[in-house]
Amino acid sequence: MSDGVRHKGERIVYDGKVVKVSMADLELPGGRDLELEIIRHPGASAIVPFTGPDEVLLIHQYRFAAGGFLWEIPAGKLDPGEAPEHCAARELEEETGKRAGRIERLGSVLTTPGFTDEVIHLFAAFDLEEVGQRLEPDELIEVVPTAFDEALAMVFDGRIRDGKSALALLHAARQTGRLGGSDG
Repeated sequence: MSDGVRHKGERIVYDGKVVKVSMADLELPGGRDLELEIIRHPGASAIVPFTGPDEVLLIHQYRFAAGGFLWEIPAGKLDPGEAPEHCAARELEEETGKRAGRIERLGSVLTTPGFTDEVIHLFAAFDLEEVGQRLEPDELIEVVPTAFDEALAMVFDGRIRDGKSALALLHAARQTGRLGGSDG
């Protein structure tokens, strides 16, 4: 491990459907031992679906852990061995019923590095075609076409509180020239 921290071992204390919880034994510089709880996650992908240059699809999704409905972009967990771009395309189809003609990478985010190794890969989707929504039994989702400028306003005024969605929308705004520093 870097910076003089030595990983001495790790044991799984919970192995669930979505996450594993492990206890990691570390030795810090100077010889001090430390035990940390770590949530191990397979990673995920999230995608900003553009229906045109000025409109995106947001989803209004029920999230029990958050206490109700959240504004988000389509996202989901990586299947074993699945490429992040494939996961993003799959989640777009399942949650919105749209297939992307073109997908562009926006970046990635460490969700909560203080206690989990989860990485969410961020993408934008363009040239969408209808294929039919295929929700999972536990998903309660409303697809809402939203002006892109309104979606950005929702990030800044706090209506979009989901970190992956906010960051993906900001990356998409930069990439499409709506925020300063655009490369394109």
